[in-house]
Amino acid sequence: MTLRLSVLDQSPIQKGGTAEQAISETVELAKLTDKLGYTRFWVSEHHNTRSLAGSTPEVLIAHLAGQTQHIRVGSGGIMLPNHSALKVAENFRMLETIFPGRIDLGMGRAPGTDRITASILNPSNNFSEQDFIEQLSDLQHYLHDTAEAGTYLANIHVTPNSQSSPEQWILSSSGQSAVFAAHFGLGFSFAHFINPIGGPQAVELYKQRFSANGNNAKPEANAAFFAFCSEDEEKVRQQIEVMDYRFIQLETKGKFDPVSYDDVKNAVYTPFEQERIQFNRQRLICGTPDQLKIRLEQLAKDYKVNELILANITLDFKDRLRSYELLAEVFELKQH
Repeated sequence: MTLRLSVLDQSPIQKGGTAEQAISETVELAKLTDKLGYTRFWVSEHHNTRSLAGSTPEVLIAHLAGQTQHIRVGSGGIMLPNHSALKVAENFRMLETIFPGRIDLGMGRAPGTDRITASILNPSNNFSEQDFIEQLSDLQHYLHDTAEAGTYLANIHVTPNSQSSPEQWILSSSGQSAVFAAHFGLGFSFAHFINPIGGPQAVELYKQRFSANGNNAKPEANAAFFAFCSEDEEKVRQQIEVMDYRFIQLETKGKFDPVSYDDVKNAVYTPFEQERIQFNRQRLICGTPDQLKIRLEQLAKDYKVNELILANITLDFKDRLRSYELLAEVFELKQH
């Protein structure tokens, strides 16, 4: 099995850095991974945070696609409850019109922020599962012009009327969204970097329930991980400790702040936090090139997928670039 590698980038803001710098780094990383032979480059949607600059993937995607040539560019993802399904369809049909055959529309149910901010983004959002299902259903009609005659949706035509549609994916850290992806015939991406438990089972459920409903002809699944690769084992150790700290921050404060290694190296954790650190380390795939090749190949077998999406938030941007370079080398990606 030939393993494909893709990228999820969250435009992290380093301690002492700026949002402008973070977005510039995302652009540089997209250009590099395009040349290295990665399959996709997804950018995320986060709000009310000073540590991640990526709040509007639909805007950033347009710039990234214009700066690259081969790699698919998309959202990882659009947090659908924050948006009008019609506006999402218009945004991504426009992107598909400009960059045909290269746009991915990855969607999730989580708000990408706290509940208060989410309610301000969309005052009508009640976080219900049924609303999400209805949004997905409406989106299919908008993207494929399949609304039943006589219904109100039949009178709504999305512009521009692109000749092709973006590739759609449901992003999930649970099994429930696997059922939604299967029902609508969409791709399914499991966020192991959020929840390291139950991913292979969710992918299997998706494959079992899959129905070709005008989108994919067959199931398409991948899994996403925090992955850091370095030939320097000390950098690997420091990266793990920084991520330990960030996860605890996220669980206790709901967000994490930009930090340096000096900020975390002497951190003292409660027994409960130590348990959480051990659990959260399952979300991390860190090591040397040979170590990561073995671990990632095994995870691909566990998930029964031929594509892994990799994210990392390093202390030094050069290390972020180098990590993707080393993985491209060890997996022998075909460079452009």
